[in-house]
Amino acid sequence: MNAGLPRFAHGLVIGKFYPPHAGHHHLIDTAAERCARLSVVVAASTAESVPLALRAAWLREAHLQPGVTIAPVVDDVEIDYDDPEVWSAHVEVFRHALALAHGEVPAVDAVFSSEEYGPELARRLGAVHVGVDPGRERFPVSGTTVRSDPVSCWRWLSPAVRGHLARRVVVVGAESSGTTTLARALAAHYAARGGPWAGTRWVPEYGRTYCEEKLALARRRAKAAGLPEPWLDGLEWESAEFALIAERQLLWEDAAARAGSPLLVCDTDAFATSLWHERYLSSPGAVHPRARHDLWIHTSVEGVPFEQDGWRDGEAVRHRMDLRFREELAARGLPHLVVSGPPRARLEQAVEAVDGLLARGWDFAPPP
Repeated sequence: MNAGLPRFAHGLVIGKFYPPHAGHHHLIDTAAERCARLSVVVAASTAESVPLALRAAWLREAHLQPGVTIAPVVDDVEIDYDDPEVWSAHVEVFRHALALAHGEVPAVDAVFSSEEYGPELARRLGAVHVGVDPGRERFPVSGTTVRSDPVSCWRWLSPAVRGHLARRVVVVGAESSGTTTLARALAAHYAARGGPWAGTRWVPEYGRTYCEEKLALARRRAKAAGLPEPWLDGLEWESAEFALIAERQLLWEDAAARAGSPLLVCDTDAFATSLWHERYLSSPGAVHPRARHDLWIHTSVEGVPFEQDGWRDGEAVRHRMDLRFREELAARGLPHLVVSGPPRARLEQAVEAVDGLLARGWDFAPPP
């Protein structure tokens, strides 16, 4: 708490938070320190491409201080700071947001802002204006710069926003086709670029961990019952296990995306899990991916010798699964490429595709 500064009963912060960044969080934190209650109105236009509910969720996660209320509202009123009628329309939208959040329209004692419109908004609400880092000297970032170049602003973004924006590349393929080798190499390649890319991560395959734990449990039970030691190909599977594997994989993925760079490399996903469901239960998998993935890299078995590590089905199944991946990637219309050849050649092919993906940038609908 800043000693000697006036404290207010109810403060107000207004913004689009499209998307929220460190400057926004500093503004809200500063206001929260000086107010018994703080309302943060998230005013989004329907023309914008980040959903209002998602922006509000990001802010709620970042600001758990007692007394802070996040108040989302749709504001499709045009922007014209020279038109009194437009101003009045915006103020009515903000009052509506406060009424929805509090069940009434509480009096506002202070408006906290780093924008030029702050003093006029405070005047119209009969409140004091408190400027917070108006020159953006402490946090030289804005929603406009984030939308135009998220990579250069990565350090100013919260984990939740990073997790949403990170480009997710999935490496899939049959057993013993080099998926893990490529996933590791691809992440290391981008991490070596430094800067915002230094934290590039790869997400290992949770299904492998699950299989190891499942087999270990089966062996303990068999030993306790005096039965022969079971092997992987003798295990029985249920559909629910594949759904669980997909969910845990997504949890790992989301955690890595929040903590990493603008690129995340995933060693498998729910799409691949559905094909393994088909392989072991002889029926299409009821595994539905919930994450947004941007590119799939299919590691071909061509030119890669089969290596049995005690967990794999065999050469015949490997070729059959390789074909299934090719068929399903094409049938589902997923953006993908097939890489082949020795490891270095595969990495070069993958890097070229990922560089192309990153060069396309991020698509934000322009605000009105």
